[in-house]
Amino acid sequence: MTQDERWLKRYEEVKSFVEENKRRPSKYAPAERNQWNWLRHTQKLHNAGGLKPERAEMFEKLMELFERYKHVNQWK
Repeated sequence: MTQDERWLKRYEEVKSFVEENKRRPSKYAPAERNQWNWLRHTQKLHNAGGLKPERAEMFEKLMELFERYKHVNQWK
């Protein structure tokens, strides 16, 4: 398995998790920890400009998905 295939596999795992659960993976849930670690690592790379252009585009779409399911504070 190449690095690109592994990245795509993780991307699809996180994307399907968000679509099913309507939230980001949690760092506190042991079953979600690997997805959370991948997400944080990829987010740091993206912010530093270290992602390949096609990966950056896919990750930005994933971030848009997160915004759709963002928690809204009812007390604001």
